[in-house]
Amino acid sequence: MKKIIVLFISLLITSCQSENTKTTASEFKSLLEDYYQENLKLYRIKGTFQGDTRYNDTLPNFLSPEFQTKEKAFYAYYLNALDRFDDSSLNEEDQLSKNILKWECETALKGMEFPKDQMPIDQMWGFQLTMGQLASGQGAQPFKTVQDYKNWLVRIAGYIEWLDSAQDKMKEGMQSGWVLPKSLVVKVLPQLELMTTTDLEKHLFYQPALNFPSDFDEKTQADLSEAYQKMVLNAIVPAYEKLHDFMANEYDQFARESSGFNDLKRGEEYYQHAIKRYTTTTMTADEIHELGLNEVARIKGEMKQVMKEVGFEGDLKAFFEYVRNKKELMPFTDADEVIANFYSIQEKMLPQVNKLFGVQPKTPFEVRRTEAFREASASAEYNPGSLDGTRPGIFYVPIPEVTRYNMYSDEDLFLHEAIPGHHFQISLQQENTTLPSFRKDLWYSAYGEGWALYTESLGKELGLYDDPYQYFGMLGAEMHRAIRLVVDTGLHAKGWTREQAIQYSLDNEAESEASIISEIERYMANPAQALSYKIGQLKILELRAKAEAAFGATFDIKEFHKIVLESGCIPLDYLEEKIDKWIQNSSK
Repeated sequence: MKKIIVLFISLLITSCQSENTKTTASEFKSLLEDYYQENLKLYRIKGTFQGDTRYNDTLPNFLSPEFQTKEKAFYAYYLNALDRFDDSSLNEEDQLSKNILKWECETALKGMEFPKDQMPIDQMWGFQLTMGQLASGQGAQPFKTVQDYKNWLVRIAGYIEWLDSAQDKMKEGMQSGWVLPKSLVVKVLPQLELMTTTDLEKHLFYQPALNFPSDFDEKTQADLSEAYQKMVLNAIVPAYEKLHDFMANEYDQFARESSGFNDLKRGEEYYQHAIKRYTTTTMTADEIHELGLNEVARIKGEMKQVMKEVGFEGDLKAFFEYVRNKKELMPFTDADEVIANFYSIQEKMLPQVNKLFGVQPKTPFEVRRTEAFREASASAEYNPGSLDGTRPGIFYVPIPEVTRYNMYSDEDLFLHEAIPGHHFQISLQQENTTLPSFRKDLWYSAYGEGWALYTESLGKELGLYDDPYQYFGMLGAEMHRAIRLVVDTGLHAKGWTREQAIQYSLDNEAESEASIISEIERYMANPAQALSYKIGQLKILELRAKAEAAFGATFDIKEFHKIVLESGCIPLDYLEEKIDKWIQNSSK
């Protein structure tokens, strides 16, 4: 009888512990969902890019003291809330979510210690460029219903407030020294000037009024056209004129001659924070610089082999110039031909994709030319589709001078930006119903850009790179990312000038001088982002080599890719833990 009572009590305790675990797991999932929903409510525009229309009529002023106080409290609250959940009460995937959310909160709070918001506008990353994309009517902001059109008018009011605050922040920067280099101010001014035109037919912010849906009646079209005319002429144009005049005159007098952040107060500390944020590692600038030098030397050796293959006589630098200007590699006379070439690359490789990827996204995909207002300073890029898959993923290609467009690296570029690079990785993450909401749109540059750069190495396995110039294009792209390790750290940690960085790039890669200048200025505006590509790629290649060595002949490339992609964007340490566990569990 005593044994039965003891057994009953034991079962009762186990049952209670199990119930408590369920409750804890449920509470944790609620916390993650609360974080996601409050994050959308805080930033609002994030939902627009995900296809969530609830906040499409509002735009918080990210630069206001009130918003920044609220933002800091938000991350501090959730960081503290995570302490309520012991790892032992969470399953493996929930532990990963806890670690990721902690990383997010700590990194965001650390970033708030620096006055980076005193440089809110630049030629590549500024919020004014995001709003320009939305304003075109071709981006994430929908213009399908009358309410959509009205939503944008309200959101513009918030944007005008942001533009005023941006100027106030830049004035603060003029006092603290956190100002743009003069060479970047020069690139911003033409972008701003474009928005001061009073020719409505040519004004980016008036475009939705030129492309009404067919079901809008005449009165609706007339009313909205009048409202959009007033918005452009009475709000947008004056705001941009004011900002342009301020940056061209008052601000330019304070713009710095230096190129790197190490010239700013606490700039070196900020750069180390940026390295951690973008690479998700604790590597130092010196370690990354040395890694870059070694990678540049290695890739140079492979480039010389291609040079021999095509029978070029001369040194590598001369071959770069030859490739830059080879007429056969610039065959296009119309921008549509460039777009069509990318679709032909897709057709060529698709039969091989099934051999490497067992899981593929459902989200549709398009290639588009980069919008004219930002094309001159833009790089090729991928914009994700909506979470529900109704808006396609878009690969944007800048074609500022079509007759000078060199196609030698197009196969590599397609792999990186489109399939199986960003489009596969981001779409699969968004489509993954097992992930908590906040992880579906999470972005870690080291993982995301590392994955995209890793996929460039898959070209031969996908039936591409049979033309030596296209293979050289792949090597050129990898060299480009290796050079970034050298010049980004050179600019921001070693006192390099813009001109030194440009020359180093010209000496070691085949990109055009105009493209190289644009790239160097990109790194000047956003320190450490450029480091993430190579750091991430090398880690994924290292993990693949580790798995191939462990599994030998039974190594399954489809399974490896599935394991890498299934959890979405995560810091590199957590990715390594996943691969190590996969190897260990498979060997039991």
